[in-house]
Amino acid sequence: MTVMRTTKGPEYSRLSGLGVFRGENSVPNDDIIGPIDSSDEWIRKMTGIATRVRANADTTVIDMAEAASRQAIERAGIEADEVDAVILSTITFPHITPGGAPVLADRLGITAAAFDISAACAGYCYGIGQADSLVRSGQARNVLVVGAEKMSEFIDPADRSISYLLGDAAGAVVVGASDTPAIGPTVWGSDGAGAHLVRQTASWLEYRDVPGTAFPTLFQEGPSVYKWASFKMAPVAMEAMEAAGVTPADINAFIPHQANIRIIDQMVKQIGLPDHVAIARDIVDSGNTSAASIPLATERLLRDGDVQSGDLALQIGFGAGLVYAAQVVVLP
Repeated sequence: MTVMRTTKGPEYSRLSGLGVFRGENSVPNDDIIGPIDSSDEWIRKMTGIATRVRANADTTVIDMAEAASRQAIERAGIEADEVDAVILSTITFPHITPGGAPVLADRLGITAAAFDISAACAGYCYGIGQADSLVRSGQARNVLVVGAEKMSEFIDPADRSISYLLGDAAGAVVVGASDTPAIGPTVWGSDGAGAHLVRQTASWLEYRDVPGTAFPTLFQEGPSVYKWASFKMAPVAMEAMEAAGVTPADINAFIPHQANIRIIDQMVKQIGLPDHVAIARDIVDSGNTSAASIPLATERLLRDGDVQSGDLALQIGFGAGLVYAAQVVVLP
């Protein structure tokens, strides 16, 4: 009987290069409070956001993804033709098909496997989990994982539930082989019973077929999302540490999805992180950039000197679906 061949890769993988692109415009609270009848004070108190980054009208999701990807590839010390897979996490690429990843790959001169994932604010961590498996299975030498969102194109400026939170950005990282453990097991899952809590205001079919249906934009049931994220995600983060065989005392940085400063602070308290742990709070200046928020927050911690290459970070993404994913990683 013929036995099929299969592939086997290195025992471990790691993040080997990080790149980011933030929307060209810093938009302060005062610029957006009119349509939602709010105030700078209220937004800061409820979310921690002072400004959010938003892209120019002619800057596309792929433009941002390309800029971040080129930086990540260069910092990883490889050439584009050494990338064997491109994973793009986005919910704002404005085409049902083709996906954005093949378009991005072509921009970069890559002809390898390329596919999109739609896991909203958990998308970057989902991508890391998939890239880790691809490298260690021998299916790829290097995987480019990108989270890119132009959220400002899918908001109603008068919507008080989510519009004022959102920004535009892209973050990218190369995942390659490692001689030592550098990406812990991914702990992930979903709670589809809460899928209605973060959603489009209408389906594309309703927009097409139902007279008077407005262009679909994003909406969330804020109090329910806050409760879910604040109290259900800390146990997931602790499970990721346990899976990686580390404790809160071993962690140098906590990098959660930048959804709300109060959620972040609540998670820090529940996990019991020591005072030495650097806490990512990029949301204050960048807003919620969905799939891009964790790489952006990582880049800021590294740039500001709050952490260093080689430090251990606990990262967790969570959002629409409701979906979530977490892992412990060694910083690039």
